Amino acid sequence: MKFDDLGLSAELLRAVAEQGYTVPTPVQVQAIPAVLADRDLMAGAQTGTGKTAAFTLPLLQNLMRATHGGRRRVRALVLTPTRELAAQVGESVRTYGKHLPLRSAEIFGGVNINPQIKALRNGVDILVATPGRLLDHVEQRTADLSAVEILVLDEADRMLDMGFLPAIERVLKALPSARQTLLFSATFPDPIRKLARRLQVDPVVVEVARANAPADAVSHNAYFVDQGRKRELLSYLIGSQNWQQVLVFTRTKHGANRLSEQLCRDGIAADAIHGNKSQGARTRALEGFKRQKVRVLVATDIAARGLDIDELPHVVNYELPHVAEDYVHRIGRTGRAGREGAALSLVCADERGALEAIKRLMKVEITTATVPGYEPTQSASANPTRRPGGGAGKPAHARRDHSRRDQPQVRSHGPRPTRGGSGRKRVAR
Repeated sequence: MKFDDLGLSAELLRAVAEQGYTVPTPVQVQAIPAVLADRDLMAGAQTGTGKTAAFTLPLLQNLMRATHGGRRRVRALVLTPTRELAAQVGESVRTYGKHLPLRSAEIFGGVNINPQIKALRNGVDILVATPGRLLDHVEQRTADLSAVEILVLDEADRMLDMGFLPAIERVLKALPSARQTLLFSATFPDPIRKLARRLQVDPVVVEVARANAPADAVSHNAYFVDQGRKRELLSYLIGSQNWQQVLVFTRTKHGANRLSEQLCRDGIAADAIHGNKSQGARTRALEGFKRQKVRVLVATDIAARGLDIDELPHVVNYELPHVAEDYVHRIGRTGRAGREGAALSLVCADERGALEAIKRLMKVEITTATVPGYEPTQSASANPTRRPGGGAGKPAHARRDHSRRDQPQVRSHGPRPTRGGSGRKRVAR
């Protein structure tokens, strides 16, 4: 099937073609006709499946079926969990709607509210927003949502995880009850299903991947190591394997700052991105990473939501997430659109339980191993492997030489998982 077969207008097909896309993804094949038919939609789709285009394209076409004279009013509202994702969705709206007479705007926190007020007063058709800042505008009466025809909840599970449900509930009260509602979520926990039942009428249900499934083209590996030697091992792996673009996850903002500074002292260009940084600093860090001026981007879970990085090869869990489902979101940054990617976790003794929880959730084997010279103490690994006459305290030959390109020796504690395909076709996001 091609985009031409989905019932999209000539203007939208032209915009899609200008981006180099010809073949829609599975979620686009199923979602676009349903949205064009005015059906509510509940879609289970991970990052990298093309879900943004799956709702942006038909949303634009539905708005064009009826144009309203006079002052522009918000007719489509897209709610996202983070400002990065809001900016990404807003860019997609502009890209695909470039040949249409529709106006859009993004509003989110962390930036001056006055330009947002001005944009709203000038009138917009499509508004992309984070719940908190949108609620500020609603309460200040600078945003009128009484004419919304289409509501999109993007990454709904993450919005609930971040505690946005009360804000979403208050925003919903400002919307008309008669509307089309599209809900996209990587996972469908019970709170999401309950929310969908309240907001939607006989929705079309689309699931392009089994719940909590990792990207098929991602390999999963874990290295056992003592907590105090994680940074040392990470530097060695980056240098010895010549990784040029690595997204690293930590649990805390302070931990992200500290790790990025330590990596810089090791001679590895690194930066951190988290909620305490200004929007400008976050944008600069992300741009530096995309352009590979920054080799390592250290991020917290919340800050990494919505990051859109083509062909990201490596994601490292410096610390395993407290909630197993967050592993799925983290590794969703790599292995997109069939491209191969690698997810690596550095696991200390206290994280063994978290690792087992992730394995049970994903129902996938994670290969466990140790790197000679970085073996953990007996308590850190169920099957520790130690070199004769050596111990965890003995330095490895390459710990100071981060420029070596040879692969590190590892001692495996499990079968190696099978990778998925390595197709290279582009996906309309």
